[in-house]
Amino acid sequence: MSFGESLTQVAPWYNLLFVVIAIWLFVKLFTVPLRDKRVYLMPWKLLFFAVLVFIAEEVITILRMVDVINIPRHINGFFELIIICTFIYALLLQKEHVKLTKGK
Repeated sequence: MSFGESLTQVAPWYNLLFVVIAIWLFVKLFTVPLRDKRVYLMPWKLLFFAVLVFIAEEVITILRMVDVINIPRHINGFFELIIICTFIYALLLQKEHVKLTKGK
């Protein structure tokens, strides 16, 4: 087995490990008491949704690798499309929020 093949087999597991750290950071962010009403968390909530979609994609990839489910590989493209669209929407929301707060 080559290094590339080995890496493709363990990468989803490492990705899930890193996602656990990211979820912990999101939980810390969402549990901080808001004293300032100017804090705009909606883009962060959308990014958290994108991370949850990524988790679903990685779990499906792992289940496909161990032959628990038989789903075609092109399904991952739909998950990635949802993630990218969510990122773009969060970015546009943040841009609009900055534009509105600068005008005040």
